[in-house]
Amino acid sequence: MDPVSRNLDSEDMEPKAGDEAVADLKTQMGDLQIGGGGDMLVDDYDPVDEKSHVAIITPDDSADEPTEPLATDYDAMKERILPLLPDLEVEHEATHTWHIENYRSLTRKERGPKFDCGGHPWRILLFPFGNNVDFASFYLEQGHDEEDKPPEDWYACVQFTLVLWNKSDPTMQITHTANHRFNAEESDWGFTRFTELRKLFATQWGGSGRPMVENDAVNVTAYVRIYKDPTGVLWHNFLNYNSKKETGMVGLKNQGATCYLNSLLQSLYFTNAFRKAIYQIPTENEVEKKTSAWALQRLFYLLQTNEEAVSTQELTASFGWETKHIFEQQDVEELSRILMDRMEKRMKGTEAENSLAKMFVGKTKTYISCINVDYESSRIEEFWDIQLNVRGNRNLDDSFRDYIQVETLDGENKYFAEGHGLQDAKKGDIFESFPQVLHLHLKRFEYDVNRNAMIKVNDRYEFPEVFDATPYLSESADKSESYIYQLHGVLVHSGDSNAGHYYAYLKPTSDGYFYKFDDDKVTRATLKEALEENFGGDYANMTNGNVGVRNPYTRTLSTKRSMSAYMLVYIRQTRAKSILVDVGEEDSPPHLAKQLQEERTALEKRRRDKEEQHLYLPVSVVTEDNFKSHQGFDLTNWDSDPDSPSAPQIHRVLRASTVSDFIKTVAQTMQLPPDQIRLWAMVNRQNKTIRPDQPLPDLKMSIDDACNKFSSRDKPFRLWVETTSTFEDEKPIWPNGQLTAGVPPPVLIFLKYFDAEAQTLKGVGHIFMRKNSKVAEMSPMIQHIMGWTSSEKSISNSSVSPNASSPSLLGSGANLALYEEIKHSMIEPMKPKSTLQQAEIQDGDIVCFQKALSEREISAIAQTGGYTDAREYYDYLLNRIMVRFSPKFTTDREDSSFTLALSRKMSYDQLAAKVGEHLKVDPTHLRFTTVVASTAKPKAPVRRNQSMSLWQILVPPIGTYNSSNQRPDALYYEILEMSISELETKKNLKVNWVTDGITKEETFDVLVPKNGFVEHLILGLQKKAGLPNEVSRFVRTFEVHGNKAIQELSHDYSVESLSEFMNLYAEVIPEEERNLGENDRVITAFQFDKEPTKAHGLPFKFVAKAGEPFKSTKERLSKRIGIKGKPFDKIRFAILPRATYATKPKYLDD
Repeated sequence: MDPVSRNLDSEDMEPKAGDEAVADLKTQMGDLQIGGGGDMLVDDYDPVDEKSHVAIITPDDSADEPTEPLATDYDAMKERILPLLPDLEVEHEATHTWHIENYRSLTRKERGPKFDCGGHPWRILLFPFGNNVDFASFYLEQGHDEEDKPPEDWYACVQFTLVLWNKSDPTMQITHTANHRFNAEESDWGFTRFTELRKLFATQWGGSGRPMVENDAVNVTAYVRIYKDPTGVLWHNFLNYNSKKETGMVGLKNQGATCYLNSLLQSLYFTNAFRKAIYQIPTENEVEKKTSAWALQRLFYLLQTNEEAVSTQELTASFGWETKHIFEQQDVEELSRILMDRMEKRMKGTEAENSLAKMFVGKTKTYISCINVDYESSRIEEFWDIQLNVRGNRNLDDSFRDYIQVETLDGENKYFAEGHGLQDAKKGDIFESFPQVLHLHLKRFEYDVNRNAMIKVNDRYEFPEVFDATPYLSESADKSESYIYQLHGVLVHSGDSNAGHYYAYLKPTSDGYFYKFDDDKVTRATLKEALEENFGGDYANMTNGNVGVRNPYTRTLSTKRSMSAYMLVYIRQTRAKSILVDVGEEDSPPHLAKQLQEERTALEKRRRDKEEQHLYLPVSVVTEDNFKSHQGFDLTNWDSDPDSPSAPQIHRVLRASTVSDFIKTVAQTMQLPPDQIRLWAMVNRQNKTIRPDQPLPDLKMSIDDACNKFSSRDKPFRLWVETTSTFEDEKPIWPNGQLTAGVPPPVLIFLKYFDAEAQTLKGVGHIFMRKNSKVAEMSPMIQHIMGWTSSEKSISNSSVSPNASSPSLLGSGANLALYEEIKHSMIEPMKPKSTLQQAEIQDGDIVCFQKALSEREISAIAQTGGYTDAREYYDYLLNRIMVRFSPKFTTDREDSSFTLALSRKMSYDQLAAKVGEHLKVDPTHLRFTTVVASTAKPKAPVRRNQSMSLWQILVPPIGTYNSSNQRPDALYYEILEMSISELETKKNLKVNWVTDGITKEETFDVLVPKNGFVEHLILGLQKKAGLPNEVSRFVRTFEVHGNKAIQELSHDYSVESLSEFMNLYAEVIPEEERNLGENDRVITAFQFDKEPTKAHGLPFKFVAKAGEPFKSTKERLSKRIGIKGKPFDKIRFAILPRATYATKPKYLDD
């Protein structure tokens, strides 16, 4: 029957011959979901479940056919309208008829008599005049009353049909069928648009001469069949489905397109011995907690203990994957091998060493055995998995026979056996041993030459639940132990080569069931679902003109199954107990549980904090110690690292708590008595600085009120902590606490010291001075704070020399220069004779001071690139940026990558001097290269230009050549063998050095004088590639464009004519080309695919010998290009005149 529904909003809803009945249902057999369904609205007081987007339908047959059973013949009706569903076992059946009388007098909603089926009551629910539609609405409903509710976990998988029929003429019928999983939440299911009201009460029904509702009466019969649920999820809608509760296992979250990864990880996880081996890798002492081993351990432990699906983000991050990799499907076999390789390396030297090889590694023998003499050449190789051909094979045994098939070498293809000459021989592969866990990769994807694209092979391919690998072992293999394997996992791909989905069927225990692992959902599965439904091939029972089933991922119709196995996991039966060994909490590393518990506690705290966020206020507190540790503008950097000693302390304070309460908290943190602390409110000034403004006056005020009063509404609440150790009558004395009438209060001034010798600018403390005090009066206070004696007449370490051109200096001991830090870009010198009021000094202002320096000291500091004036140093801080330097090429130095604090304004030479000083190399031999932002690869070398600043190098002006996609905080460097000045006389050329025929290439950057010749290029290449002198004289250079040789460059060819972007290749001229015979001719060869215009690979020159058989020519060709064996046998050869590349090639045969 065609399961495609009509639009439920269609006007003509009367069932006719061939029409399909429409059911407003959620799910149907299997995973197939079909759109459809109509609108259903019910009163809030008595809701009826209705799912508008899914329908399951079984069309009724024609009512006009004479063979139609009568509605009163219940057995015949049930056989026709309720066919048994395949692969399901019937649990109970029931048939019930409700004789409806006085139809027009019925209320809006009516319920029929109860009837029993499966030990539970059922009834028919009727909306006689429509459930908010112009149709009569009929539903099947479980008949439990409010006082007799079914258990919460009760459900019934029901296939049912409702038949409305005329009580006087049983041939007049309306039939609708549906399947549904009834439960406590979805207690009714049926058909909102069962039949149109206007036709129901029409004088004639379908030409029968009588109405359906006759004499205000009609009958409705319910045919109900309850099926056993083999998997626990039959017709499940998976709303609120709990995998852990239903199966005891959890799934993995899909990050975007990581379903293939999820299926592989679940397979490895349920290979219990593998999981146990991963747990044995020591990771508790790792400094970097982002390695693959650590991430895989955590992932496995979470799968073992979590109640919900687990994320794979930590694991993919350990792979180095970026967002783009998350949405790209990787090769599963390659991913498996990379993962195994990483784990193998981490297991070396631990108790798990070699455990993976014992589990997954088998051996094959590749051999050539002579038929007529006793000679065999063979080699033994290990394998971790086996790739098997699907195309042309019906089943697993066919693929293994195909794998070990023997090729006979005879005739012209005889094998040269050492000591025996040319011999007939057999060539092939055979297995020497199979591993305990056998991974089989089925080649479901292959390249189609005609389509020039990858396609999926959906041919039917069978694989057994039990597989005997013995027939595929060599005669000498050890067969003392059985090689019979039990199927453990089936990894499935549904879709085609362009789009699809991956999931897995796994059998966690030897004697248990298969389960389907579909990303975050785990469900029990039948053996048929795990095996037969993943064989691929055509769908069964494609009848009645059905053109196929729609692929949910490609949205196309196909007669072939879109789902098929691409990887099989078999476990050797004799080793099943050791492979599927129980893994418990005691087997996992103890530090995993501890780490995760700490993370859960922190997560719970963050959740609780977020819920209570409205009750608390974040308060930033700056102390004197923070100020003294800070090197920069203002009192601190509000965005600094929380672990930095200059970082402000962030307190989460209850809004209702008082200032006094908060002082106690701060005092406890600072380990001081609360009465030694006073809090100052800090304000955002108009010049964009943040300074203390006034002490908080009322200690009983709430923190919330204090914030509203002393801080801006949209700004954080910031406080500065002042401490005192002066008391009078056991009360703290604050410098501005006792005011005298008519005398202005002292102002709070912060002091910073610029140490020119150490190149530091740090806070040293604070002082209080009255506004009528002179600036010069700060000198003794500063000397007291710094511990300087008055006998120190001239102390160095200042960027100011005591001469006429210097800023005003303070006397009284050490010569000092004072500057006011007004804002980041305004540092002004202070006049000693001015009063603080004249200098406009107020609470919270910052004064910077420095000592005077002699001319000699100034010169010495300047030579090291230091700053001798506080204003210059402030300018440096304003323009300071952190730049990351990395070597352009791999180096063995441990400190090869580093970060330097530099000024945006510095020149190229100053930049080179700073980096050279760090690397301890000559700065003239350094060359820098900018960095591509998106790939972190080198972008373009930086030209030495004294007029260009560092910032212009890192962030070129918009519109210039290198302005886009460039990192503003990183540069590559390289240490040159010559100075930059000498380098500017050179030209850099990329040369591809070709060896082993044409199979290997290595690219070198060669510096050649701009006025030089190709012979200089070859000399540079000789040095880079390490070529001996006797070889370098036979090197030739040629240009390649479009995979074809353009020209060979003579040794006296001018370098000036060569572009940096040319594809230059170099190779040693073959000996046979150097020793040409009289009739030999050198020809040019290139590679192409189907058409000469589709060239690829590397072109080359070849010696053609007159009269030589083509078989001998091919042997020389194989040696010339370095390709042998099967890859060479696949190559076809053709002759093509150089001038007519576009013509059809003439292919050559032996």
